[in-house]
Amino acid sequence: MSNLSFSRRFCFSEWGPEKIRQAFDFADDYKKFLSGAKTERLVVKFIAQEAKKLGFREIGFRPKKFGKRIFLINRDKSIILAAKGKKCLSEGVRILAAHIDSPRLDLKATPLYEEEKIAFFKTHYYGGIKPYQWPALPLAIYGTVVKEDGQRAEIAVGDGPEDPVFILTDLLPHLAEKQLEKKLAEAIEGENLNLLVGAWGEKKDKSDEDKSDESVREKVLKILNERYGLIEEDIFSADLEIVPAGGARDGGWDKSLVVGYGQDDRVCAYAAWRAFLAAKNPPYTTVLMLLDREEIGSEGVTGATSSFIKDFLASLLSAENPSASENDLRDMLAVSKAISADVTAALDPNFKDVSDPITAPRLGAGLAVEKHTGGKGKALVSEASAEYTSWIRKILNKAKVVWQPAAGIGKVDLRGGGTVGMFFARHNIEVIDAGVPLLNMHAPFEVAHKGDIYSAFEGYKAFLEGE
Repeated sequence: MSNLSFSRRFCFSEWGPEKIRQAFDFADDYKKFLSGAKTERLVVKFIAQEAKKLGFREIGFRPKKFGKRIFLINRDKSIILAAKGKKCLSEGVRILAAHIDSPRLDLKATPLYEEEKIAFFKTHYYGGIKPYQWPALPLAIYGTVVKEDGQRAEIAVGDGPEDPVFILTDLLPHLAEKQLEKKLAEAIEGENLNLLVGAWGEKKDKSDEDKSDESVREKVLKILNERYGLIEEDIFSADLEIVPAGGARDGGWDKSLVVGYGQDDRVCAYAAWRAFLAAKNPPYTTVLMLLDREEIGSEGVTGATSSFIKDFLASLLSAENPSASENDLRDMLAVSKAISADVTAALDPNFKDVSDPITAPRLGAGLAVEKHTGGKGKALVSEASAEYTSWIRKILNKAKVVWQPAAGIGKVDLRGGGTVGMFFARHNIEVIDAGVPLLNMHAPFEVAHKGDIYSAFEGYKAFLEGE
């Protein structure tokens, strides 16, 4: 007979030394991934390179045939991988979906300007950030510039040992009396997140007819041209992202934590990727979807609302059954199962007033499974059925995964947050949210527990292997 009451289990209390060592080794690999893949383009590049090494074959949007292990890249910002299972596709597929974009700063269309012989880039924040957290931190710039002739320039500066870093300035406390009287949301305005990029204007040659000195702005443009072959107009056709400089690190004296940028949601993306590879003889075809644009509502051609997800699944079905109809696709989706692999907020003892201490997930207590996300009346989110939630429980318990129930982010009357789950529900796919609890979510450096990371891997693997 099972226990009548439920109590949370904590990973490192449940596991022996060997299992804990495996979790730490897994976290070491994860830290390397997190440090080297700070943008969605870099995640896609990493996953594609690793997939090719393992025998996966890249396909286009309209392939004529499939193999057993394939992947599709959507505009270098999203990637879908599939591995053929034992059962026919008409019996459904198993989907792990995570997002690989994270809150950050982007450049405005014409960002470069000079004032008081200092050059700056104008920025626009992407996703939900607290602007006051970003000044006075070393920042890096990553991205792709596509010139008018189609040539590409890849930019990655700020993390190399000899690289410069960039910074957003802030007031010294001696002069910040009025600033400190403001609300946090007003202390640093989004329009003032201007990135310091240079302060050196060279003296021109005396023979030059123009006797004025070179501006700092001109100096920056000259550097961009010499290093990358860029002119100022090229910045308009660029995806350039400003992210915290520095790699992921162990946290705490006991090194039980991972501290790093972009763990929402690359921690679940990495755990899902490893689970996808590790799943043994899955009965159903397994599909891993690593998606862009979640932090701003999943809109856009590389987000979860785009038709490329459904089109990919339709292509799989038609490859197996060339006579398959739209109705056959709908039938396949209706018997498919999905996990929206996304992080949630762990209870922070320093900010207990915004959480329900009875239901909030705990750091170190394993994979957090959320029947629903959101807040304020469960609006604008999906909710897993009792039947599907029961099936998930059975799968996790059978595999002896350490997991914990969770109930959205924060107290009922607070805004909460959503995931890509509801976009799969729109296709009549059973879906539930399950992910790693974080502290410092959406801050430049987030905190995850190594036990939770490994539990997520084990839980996703159990899902893919389950009947």
